[in-house]
Order: sequence, then C-alpha cells, then structure tokens
Amino acid sequence: MRKAPVVLLLLSLFAFLPAPASAADLPGGKANFVVALGSFKAGTARDNWVRLGNYQFTSDGGVRARTYLWWQRHPVARQRTGTTPDPTCTTRSNAVGQTLVRACEVLTAGGFMDSPPETRTGRYSLDGDKLQITWTDAGQAWSEQWIIATSPDGKLVRLDQAFNTLATVGYAYGSNASLSTSRSASTVRAFPGTLLQDYQGWTHDALNHGVGGAFKIGSFRTCATTTWCLTYLQPSSEKACQEQPSCPGTGGGSAINDSSLQNYIQRISSSDRRDTHWHWCTCLTRNSNGTDIESCYTGNSHVKPMMQIIDDDGAFRGWVGVEASFYPHSNNPRFQDMLSTFRVSDFR
Repeated sequence: MRKAPVVLLLLSLFAFLPAPASAADLPGGKANFVVALGSFKAGTARDNWVRLGNYQFTSDGGVRARTYLWWQRHPVARQRTGTTPDPTCTTRSNAVGQTLVRACEVLTAGGFMDSPPETRTGRYSLDGDKLQITWTDAGQAWSEQWIIATSPDGKLVRLDQAFNTLATVGYAYGSNASLSTSRSASTVRAFPGTLLQDYQGWTHDALNHGVGGAFKIGSFRTCATTTWCLTYLQPSSEKACQEQPSCPGTGGGSAINDSSLQNYIQRISSSDRRDTHWHWCTCLTRNSNGTDIESCYTGNSHVKPMMQIIDDDGAFRGWVGVEASFYPHSNNPRFQDMLSTFRVSDFR
C-alpha cells in the first residue's frame, strides 16, 4: 500500500508525455520534403552558408535530414557535370545575336555530383498548423519551427519558416512521393502552370532578396541527344549583364550592348531529386572590340543546385535551391562570392 503513491505519480507523469505521432500526424500528412536553408548576415564577417537536401518524417515522431552544405568558411570550386548539351540546343558560334547558348560543359557547385555529406536525426511535434523540429545529434543546439500550408488540391505541403536557431531563411515542400521520384527534363519543360521565384541571399557584403519573379521554363529548349538538359539564351536583361559594373565596354548600354544570359538546366540523377541551374552573362567572354576572350566563361558564373518539388501524384511543381558560387580568383575572393536560397514554384 505504501507504494501506491509512487505508482500514481508515475501515471501522472506519463499523462504529460507526448503521444507517438500517427500517420495522420505527419506534417500536413506528408512524409518526404525537399528543403533549402541559408544563413546570411550583412557585413564583412563573410561566414554565410547554404544547405540543400531532404527531410523524411516517420509516424513515430522521428525526422531524418540528408543535406549538402556550402559555407564561405570552406569554399569549394565549381564542379564539372560531364555534360555538354548537343548541337540541337547549343552552338559553337560566338556571334552577337545568337539564339542558342554556347556549347559549354555544364558546371555545378562543388560536391553536388556526390551523395549528401550531412546526416542528422531529430524529433518533431505538431500543434495545429505548427511544426516543431529538434535535432538531437546536430552537434549543437538546433531547433526549427515551420508553419504548414496545404495546396488547394491537397497534393503538396509547403513549410514556411517561422524560426530557426541557425538559418535565417528556409523553404520546404513535401508530399508522399518517394524521394527517388523525379521528372525528366522534357516534363519539366512542358510544365503547364506558372512558376514564380522568391529568393534571399548575400553578395558584396550586402543582403538581397526578390519576390515573385517569373521563371520562364517554357522559354528553354529541350535537347535531342542530351535529353537530360534544357538550355535558354535570354536575349537581353534590364538589370543583369550591364556595362557597369559587370561588363565595361561590352554589356548592356555599351557600343556592343550585349546583355544576354546563357542558361543551362541539367538533371543530375534520375534516381533522386537533383537538378542544377548554371548561368552567366555572355558579355563576360567578350573584349570591348567585339572579339572573344573565351568561348565558355571560366570566371564567377552562377551555380545553383536544386531539388525538384514533386507532389503526391508524382507531378513536377518546381524547385527549392541554393546558389553556392565562390569566387575563383585570389583577389579579395569572399567579397565576390554569391550565395542565396530560393524557391521556384506554382504554390507559394
């Protein structure tokens, strides 16, 4: 009889423990998410980073992350993908006014051709439309809070970052499609909806952002032989590739007035969600007298690893991605880095 109070005490303690999550308690009812995170601070500390990967939630309240990390503290060189788009969607000509991109091997951020180097596990809980994640083996105190939003058709869930111990920006989308499910380049090119882009980033010691920019996937070309690639020569730009500061004597507003952009999207693997976007200003390869310095730009081009957003039906709905473009030369290199975290989607 003397032990009864202890039993009652234990029972009362158990009453306050959270119940294991059921399948219905998955975030928005979805198990598999693609996630892009970034930590950006203005100023000369230049210690910014971006992460890209996936979160997998289980009905017992567990969550597992597999991510790539690109960090100014450990900059890496651009990596060759081994793919040069074929002549149906590229050209060897460097003449001003071309409508095809140049036949250049696609580059991506260093390490993206390999498996994600980071793995961590944690626990999650739900409170209405609020998701709380606590990473239990992150090596430091790290928790995240997201607001859950479900698409009108119920086939896709978006997570809006409310708090993150380490990241200043985050985008995430999830469904019950396997993380090994992805869509071909031709299917991506044929997307019937409207894709809009939001981003937050850092360059030249300053923060930058954009909301609702149109991503014109329908302007890209499919390639007949290298079918896993899409290309697009944007003929001009109002803001990028200008004479000042990007291309003195060759960019927009100069005598040559070349503000075109070379764009390449490549599917990295058919067994997971990886794509990559590579782009650069054509004027960077020209001299002010109109001759070419090089055919394919080898300087500070934009490399943007991406993960496809796939809904419950296995349909393509956009990307989450990051830019991890580290300046390749020795003069004040980190000041010239370009980093960002972004989403391109029809559900924003």
